[in-house]
Amino acid sequence: MCSSEFDILKRLGAERELGLEPHLLPHIVHTLCEELLLGGCATGSLLDNVDDSTLASLMAEISDPALQRTVLRLSLAAARADGHLADGEAVVVEAARHHWQLVDGQESIAPATARRYAA
Repeated sequence: MCSSEFDILKRLGAERELGLEPHLLPHIVHTLCEELLLGGCATGSLLDNVDDSTLASLMAEISDPALQRTVLRLSLAAARADGHLADGEAVVVEAARHHWQLVDGQESIAPATARRYAA
Protein backbone atom coordinates (compact mmCIF):
# COMPACT_ATOMS: atom_id res chain seq x y z
CA MET A 1 0.00 0.00 0.00
CA CYS A 2 1.18 3.49 -0.78
CA SER A 3 0.97 6.53 1.47
CA SER A 4 -2.13 7.93 -0.30
CA GLU A 5 -3.99 4.71 0.51
CA PHE A 6 -3.04 4.86 4.19
CA ASP A 7 -3.87 8.59 4.24
CA ILE A 8 -7.43 8.00 3.03
CA LEU A 9 -7.92 5.22 5.57
CA LYS A 10 -6.74 7.57 8.31
CA ARG A 11 -9.12 10.33 7.14
CA LEU A 12 -11.98 7.83 7.12
CA GLY A 13 -11.18 6.66 10.66
CA ALA A 14 -10.59 3.09 9.49
CA GLU A 15 -8.84 1.96 12.66
CA ARG A 16 -11.70 3.27 14.81
CA GLU A 17 -14.32 1.67 12.52
CA LEU A 18 -12.49 -1.64 12.65
CA GLY A 19 -11.97 -1.50 16.42
CA LEU A 20 -8.18 -1.29 16.13
CA GLU A 21 -5.74 0.60 18.29
CA PRO A 22 -4.40 3.80 16.68
CA HIS A 23 -1.51 3.27 14.26
CA LEU A 24 -2.01 -0.51 14.19
CA LEU A 25 -3.44 -0.84 10.66
CA PRO A 26 -0.14 -0.29 8.78
CA HIS A 27 1.50 -2.98 10.93
CA ILE A 28 -1.34 -5.44 10.22
CA VAL A 29 -1.15 -4.79 6.47
CA HIS A 30 2.64 -5.16 6.46
CA THR A 31 2.45 -8.44 8.42
CA LEU A 32 -0.26 -9.84 6.13
CA CYS A 33 1.80 -9.03 3.03
CA GLU A 34 4.89 -10.67 4.55
CA GLU A 35 2.95 -13.82 5.41
CA LEU A 36 1.42 -14.02 1.94
CA LEU A 37 4.83 -13.57 0.32
CA LEU A 38 6.43 -16.21 2.54
CA GLY A 39 3.60 -18.63 1.81
CA GLY A 40 4.48 -18.44 -1.87
CA CYS A 41 8.25 -18.53 -1.33
CA ALA A 42 8.42 -14.83 -2.30
CA THR A 43 8.50 -15.41 -6.05
CA GLY A 44 7.01 -12.88 -8.44
CA SER A 45 4.40 -10.38 -7.28
CA LEU A 46 2.25 -10.72 -4.19
CA LEU A 47 -0.70 -11.53 -6.45
CA ASP A 48 1.21 -14.50 -7.87
CA ASN A 49 1.36 -15.98 -4.36
CA VAL A 50 -2.37 -15.66 -3.58
CA ASP A 51 -4.64 -18.27 -5.13
CA ASP A 52 -8.43 -18.57 -4.95
CA SER A 53 -8.20 -20.87 -1.94
CA THR A 54 -6.10 -18.37 0.00
CA LEU A 55 -8.48 -15.53 -0.87
CA ALA A 56 -11.46 -17.63 0.19
CA SER A 57 -9.74 -18.44 3.48
CA LEU A 58 -9.01 -14.77 4.14
CA MET A 59 -12.59 -13.77 3.32
CA ALA A 60 -13.97 -16.52 5.59
CA GLU A 61 -12.23 -14.91 8.55
CA ILE A 62 -14.79 -12.10 8.46
CA SER A 63 -18.24 -13.56 9.04
CA ASP A 64 -20.12 -10.51 10.37
CA PRO A 65 -22.08 -8.89 7.50
CA ALA A 66 -21.72 -5.36 8.92
CA LEU A 67 -17.97 -5.80 9.22
CA GLN A 68 -17.82 -7.23 5.71
CA ARG A 69 -19.54 -4.09 4.36
CA THR A 70 -17.17 -1.86 6.33
CA VAL A 71 -14.10 -3.72 5.10
CA LEU A 72 -15.30 -3.58 1.48
CA ARG A 73 -16.09 0.15 1.73
CA LEU A 74 -12.68 0.95 3.26
CA SER A 75 -10.89 -1.33 0.81
CA LEU A 76 -12.50 0.38 -2.15
CA ALA A 77 -11.61 3.81 -0.77
CA ALA A 78 -7.98 2.77 -0.30
CA ALA A 79 -7.79 1.08 -3.70
CA ARG A 80 -9.11 4.19 -5.43
CA ALA A 81 -7.04 6.67 -3.40
CA ASP A 82 -4.07 6.85 -5.76
CA GLY A 83 -6.21 7.09 -8.89
CA HIS A 84 -5.00 3.70 -10.10
CA LEU A 85 -6.61 0.34 -9.43
CA ALA A 86 -3.87 -2.27 -9.51
CA ASP A 87 -4.65 -5.78 -10.74
CA GLY A 88 -4.12 -7.20 -7.25
CA GLU A 89 -6.51 -4.67 -5.73
CA ALA A 90 -9.17 -5.56 -8.29
CA VAL A 91 -8.77 -9.28 -7.57
CA VAL A 92 -9.15 -8.80 -3.81
CA VAL A 93 -12.18 -6.50 -4.14
CA GLU A 94 -13.89 -8.89 -6.53
CA ALA A 95 -13.12 -11.81 -4.21
CA ALA A 96 -14.69 -9.94 -1.30
CA ARG A 97 -17.78 -9.12 -3.35
CA HIS A 98 -18.08 -12.74 -4.44
CA HIS A 99 -17.42 -14.48 -1.12
CA TRP A 100 -19.48 -12.05 0.94
CA GLN A 101 -22.14 -11.64 -1.77
CA LEU A 102 -21.90 -7.84 -1.59
CA VAL A 103 -22.36 -5.16 -4.18
CA ASP A 104 -21.20 -1.61 -3.57
CA GLY A 105 -23.41 0.01 -6.21
CA GLN A 106 -20.59 0.16 -8.73
CA GLU A 107 -20.09 -1.82 -11.89
CA SER A 108 -17.52 -4.55 -11.61
CA ILE A 109 -14.06 -3.00 -11.52
CA ALA A 110 -12.41 -5.97 -13.16
CA PRO A 111 -14.62 -7.80 -15.64
CA ALA A 112 -12.05 -10.55 -16.31
CA THR A 113 -11.63 -11.03 -12.57
CA ALA A 114 -15.38 -11.19 -12.06
CA ARG A 115 -15.56 -14.06 -14.52
CA ARG A 116 -12.95 -15.85 -12.37
CA TYR A 117 -15.52 -15.97 -9.56
CA ALA A 118 -18.64 -16.63 -11.61
CA ALA A 119 -20.29 -20.00 -11.13
